[in-house]
Amino acid sequence: MAFRMTIGRKLFLSHFLAVLLVSGSIGSYFYFNASQSVLTGLQDRLKYSAAFISRTIDATELKDIHAESDISSPAYVRNLKKLRDFRRMNPDIAYLYIMRRIGEKVLFVIDSDETEDQALPGQEYTDLVPTLLQGFTGLSVDDTIYTDQWGAFLSGYSPIKNGMGEFLVGIDMRALEVQEKFGKLRLSGIISLICSVLLALLFSRYLASRFTVPINLLIARCRFIAEGRLDDHVAFRTNDELDNLIVAFNSMSTQLESSEKKKIDAYEALRKARDELEVRVQQRTQDLEETNGKLSKEIAERIHAEKALEEAAMTDPLTGILNRRAMMGYLGREIARNQRDNTNFVILLADMDHFKDINDTYGHDVGDRVLIETATRFKNIIRGQDTVARWGGEEFLILLPDTGLEGGLMAAEKVRGHIADEPYVTYGKNIHITLSIGVAAFRPDQPLDDCIKAADTALYKAKHCGRNRVECSSID
Repeated sequence: MAFRMTIGRKLFLSHFLAVLLVSGSIGSYFYFNASQSVLTGLQDRLKYSAAFISRTIDATELKDIHAESDISSPAYVRNLKKLRDFRRMNPDIAYLYIMRRIGEKVLFVIDSDETEDQALPGQEYTDLVPTLLQGFTGLSVDDTIYTDQWGAFLSGYSPIKNGMGEFLVGIDMRALEVQEKFGKLRLSGIISLICSVLLALLFSRYLASRFTVPINLLIARCRFIAEGRLDDHVAFRTNDELDNLIVAFNSMSTQLESSEKKKIDAYEALRKARDELEVRVQQRTQDLEETNGKLSKEIAERIHAEKALEEAAMTDPLTGILNRRAMMGYLGREIARNQRDNTNFVILLADMDHFKDINDTYGHDVGDRVLIETATRFKNIIRGQDTVARWGGEEFLILLPDTGLEGGLMAAEKVRGHIADEPYVTYGKNIHITLSIGVAAFRPDQPLDDCIKAADTALYKAKHCGRNRVECSSID
């Protein structure tokens, strides 16, 4: 049996495919060009950043850095600080490092990594790629993402001043950040494709209707005449040959109308009634749509306001981290997980030492900036699954899921050392801050309040023993 397709559908499909082909081709061309442009832009940023940083480092200072024992040398300390400062100024940079080439071997000289995975002087780097080797003699950048023991990265390299082909500086951008930029580009491409499809649908429908509407009108009018209804004419203009057909058809209808005047009068009354009814229906429909639109808008505004209130109720307005109320919710969920899965967790109660002296000496504005900076540092130090909240005043509470007491003490010492070792720079002043931290592990046989009191007792003990230290409660 032959497949039957209406003229309107054929016209619609032909126009739709034509418009979609043109818009899709153009969109694909711009998408692939934009993708290449993004990759080229990232490579240029890596290349020129590496070139800039390499000009600030003198290879003559690095000649005597060969082994782990050299990390205390002034040249190592000075250049390590310089690399870390550069990395902190550019959020796109994951790691900065200096390497030495000796024969076929490539060794680390300085690595900006601030974790336990930091590469020490003299450590050999075995995952050699052509672009890295090229970086000892000239600017180079990866054309694809490479993976090593530190993760997946897109990297750029540049020889160091006075290095004579022996030293290079390298910059790593995390693959996740690169993929995120391409993800945004792909999202734009998808949106563009969807818009192209919608445009093709609307345009094709419009073009098809310019042919099918008058044809359908004429078909309908033929049916009316066959039924004896001669009271209407086709009032539609296409500005093409179909206008002649419509004129001829209307002329025939007029001639038939003269012999059916009575029927026309009767039908005219009926048509008027029908038109009035349609107007009333349209008006009523419009009123209902407007009412529904207003209700929908009011509901959306109320939902938005409720979400904003809920978020404000859970966030400390000064530091932007969770407040005490929100942290109690997190602690409750962790207790439920402990009861269900028998998991451990530890809380750290940290208090800033002599914070009142900071307010008295520098003013409350400086004190507020110190609190904000402390919250930011906490978020940068703790793990992704850990949670920090402002507990009150200058006290902060850190929740460490899946952690025992020993691990909690290690984490607390890491936090304490990080805060104490790096001064705060506020309004041109270097302010040294220390923390006293109390550690307590949750036990299923005790309520949450006892665990918090244990951490508070340990904090008091740390204060009593001289501050800037970590203590755990004796009951743990």
